[in-house]
Amino acid sequence: MKNFFLDVLSSTSGKREAKAYLSRFKPSKPRSNDRLIPKHKKIRITDKDSGNGVNLGGLFLPARAVDESPTFGQDTAPKTFVDISSEPLHVALVGLKSPQLIDDQTLQGIGLTLSQLAKLGLSCIVVVDLQDEQTQKSSLEQPLLWRANAIEQADRIVYAIERQSGQGARRLDNVIGILPMEDDITPTVKVRGDVRVLNRNLLLAPLRRGVVPVVVPVGYTSVDQKAVAVSAKDVMLALTRELAGIIRRSTTEEEPTQLMQSIRTAQREVSLDRIIILDRLGGIPSISSMKESHIFINLEQEYEGIRDELLRLKDNLKTMTQEEVAHKGIRLSTSRTSNTLSNFVEGEIAPAAMQALTNCLPSIDLVIDSHLSSLRLVRDALAILPPSSSALLITPQEAANSGDHSSLSKMPGVGTRPFRNPLIHNLLTDKPTFSSSLPRTRLTPSTSSTLNPSTPATFIKRGMSLTFLPDPRIMAWRPPTPSILPLQLSDPRIDLARLVHLIEDSFGRTLDVQRYMARISQNLAGIIIAGSYEGAAILTWEAPPNVPSSVLPGTPAYAARMVPYLDKFAVLKRSQGAGGVADIVFSAMVRDCFPKGVVWRSRRDNPVNKWYFERAKGTWKIPVKEQGAQGWTMFWTTEGVDGERFDDYAGVCRSVETSWADGKKILD
Repeated sequence: MKNFFLDVLSSTSGKREAKAYLSRFKPSKPRSNDRLIPKHKKIRITDKDSGNGVNLGGLFLPARAVDESPTFGQDTAPKTFVDISSEPLHVALVGLKSPQLIDDQTLQGIGLTLSQLAKLGLSCIVVVDLQDEQTQKSSLEQPLLWRANAIEQADRIVYAIERQSGQGARRLDNVIGILPMEDDITPTVKVRGDVRVLNRNLLLAPLRRGVVPVVVPVGYTSVDQKAVAVSAKDVMLALTRELAGIIRRSTTEEEPTQLMQSIRTAQREVSLDRIIILDRLGGIPSISSMKESHIFINLEQEYEGIRDELLRLKDNLKTMTQEEVAHKGIRLSTSRTSNTLSNFVEGEIAPAAMQALTNCLPSIDLVIDSHLSSLRLVRDALAILPPSSSALLITPQEAANSGDHSSLSKMPGVGTRPFRNPLIHNLLTDKPTFSSSLPRTRLTPSTSSTLNPSTPATFIKRGMSLTFLPDPRIMAWRPPTPSILPLQLSDPRIDLARLVHLIEDSFGRTLDVQRYMARISQNLAGIIIAGSYEGAAILTWEAPPNVPSSVLPGTPAYAARMVPYLDKFAVLKRSQGAGGVADIVFSAMVRDCFPKGVVWRSRRDNPVNKWYFERAKGTWKIPVKEQGAQGWTMFWTTEGVDGERFDDYAGVCRSVETSWADGKKILD
């Protein structure tokens, strides 16, 4: 129990995250008296009834034994009872890949983590996924043997959970059915499917008792009740549809209004908050960055790019021999190159299963297929869940690391900090363990660690779309010239009223709109808008005050001195600290718009400065005694800022005028 609370305390990031967690996992408050008394038997007891003004509690209430004793009569008593709780059952769907390759100690560690999640209000359903090549082949050639192996692994998981949880676990191998496609009443793409949940109560009844259901990927055909092997991915999607309340089968006697009410009741009954995939390969690899996985994926914006990146890598493998792949993988253990495949082999494949993957080309091909399958599964599942739901891809070893506080973290992190179990941290904060907008150089192993940093978990949300004006994928953001007209805030693609509301809500101040538009009308570089104006970044090109008069505006020399400047960075108050809006906008700014660097300023006492310090590659406190300094701290993401470039940055941060209606310049 001590280790559990240490995990919880080390995983919380602040009051805002704690408040958000409590609002999502609000404990139910049943009224003890109402719990036992039907509406037609409720008795109102007041102090007046006691006769002496003393609070006598439940002294005059009907005795429990009498109230619960059977009543015999000819009249049918009303059956309407008071609803003791309106809170849904919070559930995580956990896909455990290749449990046959996981040792018993790691399984017990996973069981401990799942029991801790349950204590924090998140019940888990585990799906067994025997995904290796040999078991997939045996499912077709020897189905009975495959089923026995699947049940054996499910029993191992059940035993591991029972060793750590007082409520235990239960194997379910009769909950999945295979129905004809024409029986489906829902035509939506990716919602249809012939794999279904036969009995919803087989899942919910154990969950309500605190028992963890462990689902075996075996389905029964609707025609002859024959048991057949089912893809774990199809089982996960079937469970997602059922828990989301989407698949409800109607009868000829059921009215449309009754069907709708049934669907709404099912959706209120359960909240599927997490899709968790425990995979020894870890998170989704980021091929473009050296030796790293994606920390956070905004599906709305990034899914197609990541998918295409993996598919291109798979195509490249087809032109290479097994010897070339193995040679590159071995050579890269001592030499670093910029080759995309080499980075992938060294950074993603080698830590997970280098021995198996360097032996033959098909093994590497299957690794990429596994990542693509996980990515598609998460995309399809989150598409039918509320936007608040999310997914986490993590290694079994990371998930099992609960309660080891004797040493510092052996995972990548910012500086030296206590270990954070990624699953517990994610439940409490709804964020990845490390911010996705942190520079990769900040994600370094602890100085006391003797192990190589493991693959970071990948946190995935449906997220939000990003609007770039102009789109840097079509035309890079460049300083304005006589031939390139700058963007204007009056552009019809920009909802100026919503943008102004976003800025004023974020800063808590009134913007002098006309003055602001006049200031940036000739030097606006671009705007990034997140979702429906939940966040935004306004970036400008600023001319340093020390540019010689001989360097004329519009010339290449003048453009070379222009400074990329983050003028406004705003997030709606209701979205601050939730949903990763700030991370999404900031990452897009430094990745897509200004990859070579950007500068900005912030007042010295701004509470957001800690967030800025972690993401900046350099900072400087402008001396207050300097004319026009007014207590600013300057931040930049540019490599190697010194000499003339530093002077230009400092000159811009000193000279940019504020545009607030209250005239207080320091509170920018």
